[in-house]
Amino acid sequence: MKVVFNLLLALFLCSAAPMSFSDTAETLHPVAIFDFSEKGRAISGMGEKIGSILFANLVINPNIALVDREELNKLEDEAVLSLSGMVNPQQAIQVGQLTGAKIIVTGTIFEIEDHLMIVAKIIGTETSRVLGASVEGSVNDSVLSLTQDLSNQVANVISSNADTLLAKPVSRNDRLAELKKNLGDQERPTLAISIREQHINRAAKDPAAETEMIFYSMGSGFDVVDAGSKSAKSADILIRGEGFTEVSTRKGEIVGVKARLEVKAIDQATNRVIAVDRQVEVAIDVSEMIAAKSALQSASAKIAERLLPKLVGL
Repeated sequence: MKVVFNLLLALFLCSAAPMSFSDTAETLHPVAIFDFSEKGRAISGMGEKIGSILFANLVINPNIALVDREELNKLEDEAVLSLSGMVNPQQAIQVGQLTGAKIIVTGTIFEIEDHLMIVAKIIGTETSRVLGASVEGSVNDSVLSLTQDLSNQVANVISSNADTLLAKPVSRNDRLAELKKNLGDQERPTLAISIREQHINRAAKDPAAETEMIFYSMGSGFDVVDAGSKSAKSADILIRGEGFTEVSTRKGEIVGVKARLEVKAIDQATNRVIAVDRQVEVAIDVSEMIAAKSALQSASAKIAERLLPKLVGL
């Protein structure tokens, strides 16, 4: 019934509002919508409905790429987080790493005497900045109507404050310089790096994630041995990983591709796992494959920033 409700609601909203697609990918923002929490006696179940209405309303927005609600449910099933309006900025960072969302929309519905108030929090997963939007009415007002008004406000907040909610792009050189600074003069072990990729149901011939990890490793002072050579066994640490990509959204000719990268570092002398990490990224382009490569490159760069400092001074 929940799926049917969401589909009917989306069809209704699509018929009520004309769609116009942006012709540039830069304005398309990955957004995750959580169920709202509830504070009041007569509003049980309203928080989930608000999340569904917001999803149906914003899915037609040309500047928003929504994270599938089923992906968020998986995180809840894995006990990674709770799908409630109580998501805080620190949890938002984790959600961004696990879903690729750059912005989270969540909040609370309040029942105060004979009034209803719905307050939304719009959180940047990269910046931890929190902005808000709210609507209010009487307990007799339609929650659908109130949430539609809230959806318009949320869309306006996102489009008007993207520079505040989203992190400014970081160049490769700047990221590498910061990594070298964090590593300092500590002795670097020798690395072998092997990361397999599966791009939209086909194997990659030129793995982007592996190339990016090698770039940051060598650029920050590590010696890297070819993982396919006989000398790979002599490397101190093996970085092994797997990357997967799939299409997450389409907006006219623009396609969004989600990449998930999982990596672990293994001490080859003891077979001890030193560190593990994972990252999900969403990239937008007119080409599926270019978007897939870009997403995996971004995921690999972010993991390199966190993983490589753990490999020195052991």
